[in-house]
Amino acid sequence: MSKLFEGTKLGSLALENRIVIAPMCQYSADNGKATSWHHAHLGQLSFSGAGLLILEATAVEAVGRITPQDLGLWNDETEAALADLVTSLRENSDIALGIQLGHAGRKASCYAPWEGGKQMSIANGGWQTVAPSDIAFADSDAAPEAMSLERINEFKRAFVESAKRADKLGFDLIELHGAHGYLLHQFLSPLSNQRQDQYGGSFENRIRLLLEIYQEVRAVLTADKPIGVRISASDWVEGGWDVEQSTELAKALDNLGCDYIHVSSGGLSTEQQISVGPNYQVPFARSIKQAVKMPVIAVGLITEPEQAEAIIATGEADYIALARGILYDPRWPWHAAAKLGAKVSAPKQYWRCEPHGVKGLFKSE
Repeated sequence: MSKLFEGTKLGSLALENRIVIAPMCQYSADNGKATSWHHAHLGQLSFSGAGLLILEATAVEAVGRITPQDLGLWNDETEAALADLVTSLRENSDIALGIQLGHAGRKASCYAPWEGGKQMSIANGGWQTVAPSDIAFADSDAAPEAMSLERINEFKRAFVESAKRADKLGFDLIELHGAHGYLLHQFLSPLSNQRQDQYGGSFENRIRLLLEIYQEVRAVLTADKPIGVRISASDWVEGGWDVEQSTELAKALDNLGCDYIHVSSGGLSTEQQISVGPNYQVPFARSIKQAVKMPVIAVGLITEPEQAEAIIATGEADYIALARGILYDPRWPWHAAAKLGAKVSAPKQYWRCEPHGVKGLFKSE
């Protein structure tokens, strides 16, 4: 029996298997509103057979977008566009749907990756960015505005309001984005956070904002709505955020009742030195899993079914997440189930495509 394809629960949310589709920015929204691209892109992924599909990083404020084309959920218009998308997905798939809420902080106001990805000037359509301290991400970037306590409280309110909108839309799960060098990660790392108040300096102060947002979001949702957090376990820079601090943060979240932690790495500094290879981030997930009770999601160049099965079977993580790999092969869970002798869900319209050698691959209920 494949461990990867066994039914499980993430908090109170029942999932068909332990495969998660990680959030992946598409830079294809219209002033924060989901477009036909999102319907097509997420529609095909909803047929993948994965247990959970998490929508891309969704900005809680307009100034929190990485690019002007980022998805958002900060007003009635962005909510209405997402409502249409959720309705479309629900009409054709039973996959569990999550949404990742975040804010880019000093990494906002940028061109899309295929346009170079550099920061946009205000004269060219960009905007003033914000951060814990007035330290730019790259030497060529304009300095962000250091957030006042009043601005931090405004940001927290925006996060809570977006979470309430996501809940109203019927998302099964909410993920808080504390990874990849974006605003919550900027507060965590001593490289980007050089504040002298209650949100800077000591480890306890640097994790304060993320913990407060988790608690405030938890307070406005029902107890059965899972909330998880995605983190970068390491900045991959000496003197930066590291796996030891990540483990302590995970323990603090665990004590607050967090439903899971999603472990990635990097993205905070242009000086990062990442050793990339198969499973290169899994050791971070393994270290954190040893310290907490909540489920841990591993990610990072997990490409082969046997590789994913081994991560779950040996207890290195509770779930595996796919990003670029499932863009390349949107039917990865089907192919993994075939290799591992498991069953997987697929739309009934596709049942007759089962190869002769794996008849019975698709669940018929």
